[in-house]
Amino acid sequence: MKYTYIYIDPEDNVAVAVGNLKKGERLRIGDRDIRLKEDVPAGHKVALCDFNPGDHVLKYGYPIGHACRAIVCGEWVNEKNIRTNLEGLQEYIYNPHPVAEAKETSSLTFRGYRRKNGEAGIRNEVWIIPTVGCVNGIVRRLARRLIEEAPCGEGVDAIVAFPHNFGCSQLGDDHENTRKILRNMALHPNAGAVLIVGLGCENNQIDAFREMLADYDTERIRFMETQQVGDEVSEGMQILRELYALASQDRRTDIPLSELKVGLKCGGSDGFSGITANPLLGVFSDFLVSRGGTTVLTEVPEMFGAETLLMNRCESEEVFRKTVRLINDFKSYFIENKQPVYENPSPGNKAGGISTLEEKSLGCTQKAGKSAVRDVLLYGDRLTVKGLNLLSAPGNDLVAATALAACGCHIVLFTTGRGTPFGTFVPTVKISTNTDLYLRKPGWIDFNAGSLLEGDDMESLCTRFADCLIGIAGGNPAGNEKNGYREIAIFKTGVTL
Repeated sequence: MKYTYIYIDPEDNVAVAVGNLKKGERLRIGDRDIRLKEDVPAGHKVALCDFNPGDHVLKYGYPIGHACRAIVCGEWVNEKNIRTNLEGLQEYIYNPHPVAEAKETSSLTFRGYRRKNGEAGIRNEVWIIPTVGCVNGIVRRLARRLIEEAPCGEGVDAIVAFPHNFGCSQLGDDHENTRKILRNMALHPNAGAVLIVGLGCENNQIDAFREMLADYDTERIRFMETQQVGDEVSEGMQILRELYALASQDRRTDIPLSELKVGLKCGGSDGFSGITANPLLGVFSDFLVSRGGTTVLTEVPEMFGAETLLMNRCESEEVFRKTVRLINDFKSYFIENKQPVYENPSPGNKAGGISTLEEKSLGCTQKAGKSAVRDVLLYGDRLTVKGLNLLSAPGNDLVAATALAACGCHIVLFTTGRGTPFGTFVPTVKISTNTDLYLRKPGWIDFNAGSLLEGDDMESLCTRFADCLIGIAGGNPAGNEKNGYREIAIFKTGVTL
């Protein structure tokens, strides 16, 4: 059955148009017969009652803002006639809601790589990572040369350089954030071998960076300081040939699904994000957590307005306090920079049917399912606790996806209603909220959640989705990998010298 509109929760006073609805069409909501007063685009909201200025607008069973003028039943509800209810910092009280989590004994596995330190990876790649942006041209050149000499195939899945703009002229947190993200990349189990390339005079000195790696695999992680060698290309290629030879010996083996770590992200969201793709990720997150796996939710500014739903699922008061700091520290970051805390959603979100930050956040947080929150990570932290984690990072797509990969996620799951081609340094799997996007952008989109609007049931869709991800974990390339779209972006907050 293909729907013309979605009425999400019995408490709601708006419905969502599935297709473009025309003025004069009728919606049958229970015993009510509602005639549309104007055209309503797909993904957008229709008023199911009359609103006076100040009345709450309810979607997902929660307020997503208030009417800023009178709205007539059957009218199009959008950012022009509703406003956010949110403001400033808040005081929070721990009000735990018991979470009944299923625990499944699972025999499911994926075909991954077992590393020397016991960790598992889903790719076996050779990475070239610069300590500083000054050597970006060198790392790109080295990657091209190695690809020409030793094309990927049996044993090595890819050869990739990851240029970035930082590593020098940074102070305080910015300097440490750069070092932490690059350290976490070097230690990531998706890399079978890593060459770290420095200049020699940068803030991010190789000797100090090497100390950050602690007990690392010295055979598989090598360094080159370009100011200290004669021909940096010749020297770099010699090291890379040795690394490639080591990595090419690795083979996939069966790894328990409980060792899979998955990041949860959305971008280019539309009015269907919180109805199709984000709930699918929530069901999958619960599925993976119930089998001993790990999921990570980030985009802190897109938790604003729905944060108490996460706080009340914290497994302890300590985790609750960490979550409060996560939220209020990010709000303080906005305030200290004299920016509005709730200036969200983006123009693209509004065009897709999202009118306020509460509406965006209530859809965004559905990616976390219903599991208990086990831990909260600061930006640049690495995962230590299995289950559902929260991670401090902004909503910016590439910055957040890089942070998810850097904390240890093997894959980033990325839901989108408008589409995006990018990828970070791990497979970045795109899930469309609507079938039209899936059909228009087959080179971008890996899985379609829009079929939920056409009669598919969530349980069978999640089973197909899990099968798809196990295949990607086992080596099937995601769209961004096929296209070679692989980048990193590091969070910057302070002064550049």
